[in-house]
Amino acid sequence: MTTHIEQHCRDWVNAMVVGQNLCPFAKRSLDANGVRFKILEGSLDTLADVFLGELQLLDMDERVETTLLIIPQGLEDFMDYLDILEGANQMLDELGYEGVYQIASFHPRYQFENTAEDAPSNYTNRAPFPILHLLREASIEKAIEAYGRENAERIPHNNIDNLERMGLENILALLRKSS
Repeated sequence: MTTHIEQHCRDWVNAMVVGQNLCPFAKRSLDANGVRFKILEGSLDTLADVFLGELQLLDMDERVETTLLIIPQGLEDFMDYLDILEGANQMLDELGYEGVYQIASFHPRYQFENTAEDAPSNYTNRAPFPILHLLREASIEKAIEAYGRENAERIPHNNIDNLERMGLENILALLRKSS
């Protein structure tokens, strides 16, 4: 089961994140085996411990550039996921990790405020499962410097524009093909 979940997420990363260039920095980390796919195998009660374990692993192993903490069960409701995301961000702050790591958020029902549920723009943050993506701040800064700060600041807007142009039908066809 976990192999299927991980493969599904890898396929999504390749098709959407890398394939649609949603994150121009992702391919380098993926090619260097610096992306860790960690699946929460226990209940949500174990999430805080697993989250802490992933932060500690990032502290100890520089070869791991980033972790996708995949939560396959228990957070199907987007609002519940947002509560967990808020708690995870508070945990970063309380543990002294603010400015060291940050969390990018992905959910199958991700919806930006003031958008329709089926808006293509929501697919910039939609994933097969709820995911807390742990990123090293230093790596982000290094990538931004290489990419150009002005270019990096346009990434979210460009992603939304590109997916809007692509259209919902094409996005869904791409996702079906990659799963």
